[in-house]
Amino acid sequence: MTTPTSQQQLYRFLEDRFTCAQACTECARACAVRASLVDPGGTEGQEHMRRLGIMCAEVCDTTCRVLSEENRQDEEGMRVRVDGCRSVCLECARAFDGHPGSEAAADACRACADACAAFLEMLG
Repeated sequence: MTTPTSQQQLYRFLEDRFTCAQACTECARACAVRASLVDPGGTEGQEHMRRLGIMCAEVCDTTCRVLSEENRQDEEGMRVRVDGCRSVCLECARAFDGHPGSEAAADACRACADACAAFLEMLG
């Protein structure tokens, strides 16, 4: 039988995991859209932003899939994946800062990084 405390911890884990996965999905979408708007033949800085947006979208998409799996995963592997996602999102947000038209993608990246950080904190 599950104690109320462990039941509470399970609910919080599932809520934080879902919130993180949802933020990853939103970030992946925003970064993919932003990357598609950047001219691939543009300046080196634009090309870097496009590649970073694509990478962030891929990392967030993969992290969301990992978090959405219902089977029991090893906690350390999940922690490494989510922390990596948090780092990429922060890097991407910084790269998008100050570029006209990139504000929504930067905000989505920061929201995802925050959700990842909250989930990591809950994991302990």
